[in-house]
Amino acid sequence: MTLTLTVSDDVRALAPGFTHVAIEAHGLVNGPSSDAGSALLDDAARRLAVRLDGRAPHEDPHMAAWRETYTAFGSKPSRTRNSAEALAKRALSEAGLPRINLLVDLYNAVSVAHLIPVGGEDIDRIEGGMRLIRATGEEDFVTVAGGEETVEHPDAGEVVWCDDTGVTCRRWNWRQGPRTRLTERTTSGIFLLESLAPMPVAEVTAAATELAELLAKFSPGADIAVRAPESSA
Repeated sequence: MTLTLTVSDDVRALAPGFTHVAIEAHGLVNGPSSDAGSALLDDAARRLAVRLDGRAPHEDPHMAAWRETYTAFGSKPSRTRNSAEALAKRALSEAGLPRINLLVDLYNAVSVAHLIPVGGEDIDRIEGGMRLIRATGEEDFVTVAGGEETVEHPDAGEVVWCDDTGVTCRRWNWRQGPRTRLTERTTSGIFLLESLAPMPVAEVTAAATELAELLAKFSPGADIAVRAPESSA
């Protein structure tokens, strides 16, 4: 069954250059971070350095567009960075990129190499379809703080991904909730690559193809479908 993804009209109006490409995969095999996944992350950091050519991540035109969009819905982009910029900063630091689990490492590598926000959700933990909306401020976002589960609420007007249960990711792609994240037990996932103008649609499509090929390589026999790009233009 295909997972439904919808983008609300008010989000489309906020970011008319928004494009997303989804990859739906079933029969995945996840596990701990591996040497092969780690090598991909190291290579992604090298590709990023070449791409930036001495610039800071926020100076890249695509990252600048995300900063403008975050500002437009009331978030401070220097404090709550989009996921690609946050990962890029980690990649260029002495600490380097985190190793989470194999599937997360794969999509983080593609995110860093292409400077595109990429997220992954466990389809079996999603209730109903997924929607990108501007929040009322009353939606529940279940997260963990200080080792304890807690419920937060997005700001009114904040762009969030949600399902029938609540918010799955705050501030568009800033912070994912633990309920739907990919774990080592995940076998079905939806991977979402998100771009804004001025990034060409062909580039986000190429990044999606790269990720789909990596998923197929590390999960032989998985059923993997790359959906056509959906644009707000």
